[in-house]
Amino acid sequence: MELAADTTLIVVLAIVVVVIIVAIAVIVALQQQRHRRLQGRFGPEYDQTVDQAGGRRAGERELRDRVDRHDELQLRPLDADESRRFRREWEQVQAEFVDRPEHAAAEADELVEELLKQRGYPVREFDESSSLVSVDHPDLVSNYREAHRITVETGRGRANTEQLRRALVAYRSLFDELLEDAQPGSGNGH
Repeated sequence: MELAADTTLIVVLAIVVVVIIVAIAVIVALQQQRHRRLQGRFGPEYDQTVDQAGGRRAGERELRDRVDRHDELQLRPLDADESRRFRREWEQVQAEFVDRPEHAAAEADELVEELLKQRGYPVREFDESSSLVSVDHPDLVSNYREAHRITVETGRGRANTEQLRRALVAYRSLFDELLEDAQPGSGNGH
């Protein structure tokens, strides 16, 4: 009888161990899947966020929080008149670059901010708006941050014309994407 009880106990323990191993394997697989999904969605922004957060767990938490905050936004498309107005204003900014590059960069920064606001992004704090922009435009946001940094440096007299040109190009890339996304039926107007 004692042998049967020992055998039963061993079988029960073996089953418990197998269940624990399977549970751990499932948890690890789900974490890896979430990791790959975030890495695929955010691209280079993933690595930058993980580095800034001090580790993968904190960085991924930050990225998931961004997605959650972004999903709460009420992004809206622009009507045809709004789109044309933004396009005309951008053309004026570009034309101004030849004679007044510092002013053009500052105007580009303000125009991108205005477009973000019109679309429904919060614009009170640059870091917040850029992190939310990264959800839809992870490939452009680092250049946007750099353009903004250059524009701030321009106000302090620390940016040269080549830096301002690069800033304007970065602003234009994001501006074009935001304007394209703002078209009704683009799928990104939420």
